[in-house]
Amino acid sequence: MTKNDVIDLIKDAGYCTLATIEGDQPKVRPMMPYLTEEGDLLVATFKGKRILEQVQANPKIEACYIDRKMNFCRVSGIAQISDDESKKEMIFNNAPMLRQYFSSPQDENLVLLVIETKTVEAMTPQDRNPTVLSLK
Repeated sequence: MTKNDVIDLIKDAGYCTLATIEGDQPKVRPMMPYLTEEGDLLVATFKGKRILEQVQANPKIEACYIDRKMNFCRVSGIAQISDDESKKEMIFNNAPMLRQYFSSPQDENLVLLVIETKTVEAMTPQDRNPTVLSLK
């Protein structure tokens, strides 16, 4: 798979399973990150969620996207909690479903995670080995 194939897969899938670590146990949940032009993922979550404690304790994450044809990509990165207002605006304006949870990008309950993507492993069912690439 090419970088453009991976970008299309991420955008078409819309949601992923996002894994963090709590102690020595992976924790996985469905999320809807927004892929920026710079190749980072933006994730909106609620204040007080366990994901925030997990990221603070261990910022390494992995997001897995898959489509109906079983093409998939695993995106590894480093997450950090951010107060960047422009990135909050970006995710709020590009993920309309957030409006059912948050009143605006300035909603005090909206917490932004910025995931600096590091590596991507992508495969189709026909591949024997994953393609390793960067979204940067």
